[in-house]
Amino acid sequence: MAIWDDAITARDKLVLEACGYGRIRGLGERPALLVIDMSYNWVGDRREPVLDSIKRIRHSCGEEAWDAVSVVRKLMDKARQKNIPIIYTTGVGAETNYESGRRPSKNHRQEEDETKAFSQRMEIVKEIAPQPSDIVIYKTKPSGFFGTPLQSILNDYRVDTLLVTGGSTSGCVRATVIDAFSFNYFVAVVEEGTFDRIQLSHKANLLDMHIKYADVMKADQVANYVDDLPADLYDWSTR
Repeated sequence: MAIWDDAITARDKLVLEACGYGRIRGLGERPALLVIDMSYNWVGDRREPVLDSIKRIRHSCGEEAWDAVSVVRKLMDKARQKNIPIIYTTGVGAETNYESGRRPSKNHRQEEDETKAFSQRMEIVKEIAPQPSDIVIYKTKPSGFFGTPLQSILNDYRVDTLLVTGGSTSGCVRATVIDAFSFNYFVAVVEEGTFDRIQLSHKANLLDMHIKYADVMKADQVANYVDDLPADLYDWSTR
């Protein structure tokens, strides 16, 4: 049973089947693990229900985010064993109106994003903190590609596949996945490694990405894919 099955109607299921959406595309041969916005601002600073977490940190996603942290940490261990690139995205901190663009008009708590505390919480949570060999990309918009060197970095490493984790599913994950699809990467979205503060948004966007832009895969499936990769796939001594 797919995570979104209880969120769609019988009619929708018939439409999807008749239209042919959701065919498994498969993955390529040279992946990178992409960790989207798993900072304290989006994960939170402790494990607690989202209705409690958002009282202090308005972007945080509660217990589901911390569940994803545990999943991502295990995938990182797998990736490091194969020297697979691990690339993080996070925000730039306290933003000017120019950097935030039209976003302030969509939330009445926007002033909280213009504080020193907000900037400090852009740090990746310590449980999956970047290592010296990892890459951290700072962005000002939802997509990890928009206005950043991400594609150039992927080209340099000859990456053809992105293993996508992080949050929020309906926001920065979706935006990044659509851009990755547009650049012709193979994309896997790790179901248990993504999170959203809105349950319906999480399910609906996983469904939409799966039928159009990516393969939504269980963490165990992604781990098995990594295990099957050659040990010398990324030989940094010859780079």
